[in-house]
Amino acid sequence: MNSPISVTSEVGNLKSVLLHRPGRELESLTPQYLDSMLFEDIPFLAQMQSEHDMFASLLREQGCSVHYIETLLGEVFQDVEQRKLAVDYLVNSSQIFSPSLKQIVQEHLHEADAKALVAYCIGGLLKTDIDDKVEHKTLSYYIRDTFPYYIPPLPNLYFTRDPATVVGGGISINLMKSESRRRENWILSLIAKHNPLFARARIHQDYTANSNIEGGDILMLNEKSVICGSSARTDVWAIEGFANRMLAPIEEGGEGLETVLVMQIPYTRAYMHLDTVFTMVDRDAFCMFPGIGASVNVFSMRRNSKDHLDIHAEPSLKKALRQTLGVPSVNIIKSGGNDVIASAREQWNDSTNTLAIAPGKVITYCRNVVSNEVLQKNGIEVLPIKGSELVRGRGGPRCMSMPLWRESL
Repeated sequence: MNSPISVTSEVGNLKSVLLHRPGRELESLTPQYLDSMLFEDIPFLAQMQSEHDMFASLLREQGCSVHYIETLLGEVFQDVEQRKLAVDYLVNSSQIFSPSLKQIVQEHLHEADAKALVAYCIGGLLKTDIDDKVEHKTLSYYIRDTFPYYIPPLPNLYFTRDPATVVGGGISINLMKSESRRRENWILSLIAKHNPLFARARIHQDYTANSNIEGGDILMLNEKSVICGSSARTDVWAIEGFANRMLAPIEEGGEGLETVLVMQIPYTRAYMHLDTVFTMVDRDAFCMFPGIGASVNVFSMRRNSKDHLDIHAEPSLKKALRQTLGVPSVNIIKSGGNDVIASAREQWNDSTNTLAIAPGKVITYCRNVVSNEVLQKNGIEVLPIKGSELVRGRGGPRCMSMPLWRESL
């Protein structure tokens, strides 16, 4: 029997999680494509895989089942019809304009078994992969200074937090901001709809009117409340669509939430998602990058009797959190403490991107020494992992994990 698909907090005991082990898609990165692929540097893949394996091992040691995107997608592709549909999607969504070349690519992909097709979905299809099959050579065959792939790779897929999010007993298929990540939504949608692991999950999709929302901006506070980041990657229209869907009763296709808080943060690359500057570390405690404190605006959204959204500006983040959580006080722990330089340096290396695996127990990068010490001084148990290569994609333990099941608090 499959474990439940249920997440009703950020800090309940983590029992099941979805990861992606970095693979050959990372070897597509070259200096001229770093910006479009959302990377700051070129990682060393072998070291990155070693670090990721240690992350997964730590999760297992803490009693968490680890599932991998590539494995679940391979299970879906055991169905021949699903493989055919996937090939059609890959070809039709790629930038292949020659009908004859499109047919060659399609035939090449149809020859792939389930494992090979997963590799193409994630690692892409190089132009050189089908050179021997191209008889009539078009101009694009000879001029290769442009992008070397017919089907682009997905180097950001190891950040499994973003393309989908479990909210209550449902899974939201999010819509990524960058074109280089859009296929991740499709992959998670395939898995959610066709892998038996998600058989009992409600699926929420196409509720944003094509505006963008990413999982790094969705934090479950408790069974009735969520906080969304209005950020460089998540649009206000998508947040309203998310609120309308999730605040609706389950029998009306929603998740029956009562409150959606919205935290507006600076729209910059350095703070691309809410969870790069703000995460929950205990029932009443949060880790926050102090550099954004003065620029944060907070709003609350609730459903009124006419099924419309009531939206109100909140006087302060602390008060909004305290009222929503129903606790007498909240502790907002400054990453880097009062050391302005350490705070800024370590935020760049995802000091606030903590992954809670139980109340008051988090996984962080070991390199963020000052921030980890501050968390410990505030009663938070810290489990540090190495991440010198993992961090090159600008994401930490929370970014690299999609919780599927947390125990209720």
